[in-house]
Amino acid sequence: MNIANKTVLITGANRGIGRALVEEALRRGAKTVYAGTRGPWRHSDQRVRPLTLDVTNAVHVQQAVTQIGSLDVLINNAGILIHDDLSKPDVIEQHLAVNLFGPLNVTRAVLPLLKRSKGAVVNILSTSAIAALPSIPGYSISKAAALSMTQSLRALLAGQGVIVHAIMTGPVDTDMTRNAKFPKSSPESVAAAIFDGLEKGDEEIFPDPVSQSIAEGWRNGVVKSLERQVAGFVPDKLAL
Repeated sequence: MNIANKTVLITGANRGIGRALVEEALRRGAKTVYAGTRGPWRHSDQRVRPLTLDVTNAVHVQQAVTQIGSLDVLINNAGILIHDDLSKPDVIEQHLAVNLFGPLNVTRAVLPLLKRSKGAVVNILSTSAIAALPSIPGYSISKAAALSMTQSLRALLAGQGVIVHAIMTGPVDTDMTRNAKFPKSSPESVAAAIFDGLEKGDEEIFPDPVSQSIAEGWRNGVVKSLERQVAGFVPDKLAL
C-alpha cells in the first residue's frame, strides 16, 4: 500500500500518533486525509478534511461516512488509557467502548468503501495486547481484545481484497504517557515506520525499538503460526 494519491481516514487525528500520521500521510503525497476528531479542528493543508468523529457515537460514525466519497486506508488510532487496578468495572467498559468497539464500528461503517478500493484497515494496538502492563490492566485487556478482533477481520476480509494490519506500538511520547519515566519513541518516527510497514505489506508492524525487539519472535512464533492455520475457517456467508 503506497500512500501516494490515496484517500485516508485517521481517527484521533488531532494529537499524538494521530497527528503525526496526518503529517506523514501528507508528506508521502496522500490525495485526501480525513481527520477524525471529537471536537472542532483545523489544518492548513487543503488536503485535510476534518470530521467530527467520536468513535463511540453511532451518529458521528454514520455522518462521517456520508462525507467520505471514497477510501483507500482506514487508520483506527483513537484510543484511551486510564490507570486502574481492575477494581472498577466501568473503567474496563470505557476502554472497551473506545479501544475495541470504536474501531470495530468505524471499520464496519466504511467497509463498503474499502471493499470497492481493495484497501486496508490499520489498527493501532500495543505490545500490551500481548503482555499486559499491570499498571494499566483495563487498557491491556482492551488492546488484547482489539488484537483478536484484528486477526478475525484479517481472515474474514482476505477473500475480499481488504488487508488488515496490526500496529504493535511500544512506549510512545504522547499525552497518554507524558508522565511516564521510561524511554519513549517520538510519534513522528512511529508514524513513518507505520507507513513503511504498509508499503512492505507487513501484517504486524513493530514501529519502535521496544516493539521491534519482539518482532522476529512474534512473526516466527506459535501464535502467528496458529493464526495462519485457523485463518481458513471462514464461514461461507460473510456477516460483515
